Amino acid sequence: MKEYKMRRGEYLEERIPDMEATIEDYFGSITDTEEYKGSNLYVIGEPTNPVFEKIIAGTVEYSGKKDKLGVEFHERDPTELGPDELEAAGDAVDAKNDFLLEATGRDAKSRRESMKRKVEDDPDHDF
Repeated sequence: MKEYKMRRGEYLEERIPDMEATIEDYFGSITDTEEYKGSNLYVIGEPTNPVFEKIIAGTVEYSGKKDKLGVEFHERDPTELGPDELEAAGDAVDAKNDFLLEATGRDAKSRRESMKRKVEDDPDHDF
């Protein structure tokens, strides 16, 4: 599960007031919920894009800190995809990036840089 933080001064509930509807708009009908760190995240068991097997997404709530977006994309093996499904791969990437941009206000480049800084700042590395 990847957790994404918002830009400074922004809050997830302000960017996406209705998380359930937004997730359904991007990925398809919600089939279940799954608990993660005390928060219930939405599960899309049969996403509309055939590249995805399953998607878990939602708000990870933290007491005393800003909430984060929790997302886990389960994608099918590209070797199992037919020609029509391979064409949907570009749409799958666009859907992921558009959703993450809407939720976090950060484009792919700034999300990568933020993740790099998090890893570099993590004191749990064994050297």
